[in-house]
Amino acid sequence: MIDVLIVEDDPMVAEYNRRYLTQIEGFRFVAIASSVSQAISVLEKTDVDLILLDVYMPGRNGFELLTYIRNKGKNIDVILITAAQDMGSVKKAMQYGAVDYLIKPFEFERFQEALLAYRKKVNFMDTQQTVSQKELDQLLLTKDKPDETVELPKGLTKHTLKLVCESILSMDGQDFSTEEIAAIVGLSRVSVRKYLHFLEDTGLLEVKIEYGLVGRPVTKHHFTGEISEVLKPYL
Repeated sequence: MIDVLIVEDDPMVAEYNRRYLTQIEGFRFVAIASSVSQAISVLEKTDVDLILLDVYMPGRNGFELLTYIRNKGKNIDVILITAAQDMGSVKKAMQYGAVDYLIKPFEFERFQEALLAYRKKVNFMDTQQTVSQKELDQLLLTKDKPDETVELPKGLTKHTLKLVCESILSMDGQDFSTEEIAAIVGLSRVSVRKYLHFLEDTGLLEVKIEYGLVGRPVTKHHFTGEISEVLKPYL
């Protein structure tokens, strides 16, 4: 397993990164650090293989953590996940040995591509004693998109997920309840709720609570993304 530390000061972004990470086989979430100081504290106590690192944070920035890692000689890889788009930051990340660079905001597909490419390199290096020039070129000089798919959580099927997504799209951007989707798909509310929870985890749905003058509050869902791109790895 590849143990991963997320260093991100925005709690929502950190949680999305954690959820994305847990959906990709072979990676194990270790902790979230909201500052460089917290990250160093984690690294002093826990071994990690990979850091998903933001640049802009209160106090010391992400490059200072990169400097700390290299100065200490720690065998830790880093993927930058940041809003920094200037070429100076990109060059600096590469000079300090970052294995990939994701610019916020990004799609899950790009996140998955980075993690799968990294996992492929790790697995290759862990299983090979020597390497040919051709193999090395394929490893270092090419970046093909992975042809792997991500497994759905246990109990969910591709066919039903497609039906639920089609039902959501038929709402034309209107907020909807679990009951409304269940009626369209022809499944129980319990079954549909599992798929809606999954879509919430991918960041495609937001939950809203509507309070009326009488009766119990109603839970509504709001569609927030592009289903075809985000769910492509699952379908």
